[in-house]
Amino acid sequence: MTIGDHLQELHGLPAFDFPGADAKADGLPDAASVAWRVGVDSYESEEEWEEAFARFTAAVDPTQVRALIVGSWSDAYDSGPSEVFSALLAARERLPRLRALFVGDITFEECEISWIHQGDVTPLLGGFPDLLEFGVRGGQDLVFDAVRHESLRTLRVETGGLPVQVVRGIAASELPALEHLDLWLGTSWYGADAEIADLEPFLAGTRLPRLRRLALRNSEIQDEIAAALAAAPVVERLDTLDLSMGTLGDRGAAALLEGQPLTHLKKLDLHHHFISEAMAERIRRSLEPAGVAVDLDDEQKPWDDDEDGGRFTAVAE
Repeated sequence: MTIGDHLQELHGLPAFDFPGADAKADGLPDAASVAWRVGVDSYESEEEWEEAFARFTAAVDPTQVRALIVGSWSDAYDSGPSEVFSALLAARERLPRLRALFVGDITFEECEISWIHQGDVTPLLGGFPDLLEFGVRGGQDLVFDAVRHESLRTLRVETGGLPVQVVRGIAASELPALEHLDLWLGTSWYGADAEIADLEPFLAGTRLPRLRRLALRNSEIQDEIAAALAAAPVVERLDTLDLSMGTLGDRGAAALLEGQPLTHLKKLDLHHHFISEAMAERIRRSLEPAGVAVDLDDEQKPWDDDEDGGRFTAVAE
């Protein structure tokens, strides 16, 4: 599976595409009513992203903008968004109400997720201390150093392969308000090199005192993650656990069920999995009577009959 659609909403606001350079910016919605998506053509764009952003801030009242989606920049498959970041940081005083920012809302037709060149997103978090939500797509050249951010409630990192240094940077960060952490770990083929030990700070949960929704997904080591979560202290205070989009099979599912109780969860998301029908039924019988919403949609079949071989993540290239 690839990412074929842009974000439909951010921060509870519907996404709205700011018109391109060849379109009239007439009849625009109220600046605070939508999540504005600003992007340019990935291939042979007639303007740079920062030029489109300048048009945007001239056409709407930036002081009222609450959510901003950074779409494709020119040649995202070959160039990072350093100029994008510079433009955003230069405008931060004019964006006092910005509470949600997503960088890299790029579909496969614009640039495959594994081809997206990213950059150091840490200055964005430092420059926008009032952000409640931050997301980024693309793992190549992505840098996330350890930061402290007092306000951030949701952090989402979507990749086909998440570098271990990014995992460690997030794990070492001080995010006292974070309630929702969503990491797409990916595959080693596309740069994923984190091991279970690197996830231990998330599993312990001590650095994330308000965490309620944890997603460690889209991973080729999904069974190992499930087994580690079976005894992880963080689980007892979660209301949502998401191990979807990865290579989860019977071994990981059994370890999860045989570990600590999960009946306090509101939702267990396991969609896109390699779990047998018998094990899936066991999960349902164990959790659904307690009121846990279990998502076991999108059952997959491995490429070969080896117990652990032939599996694939939902999003890679």
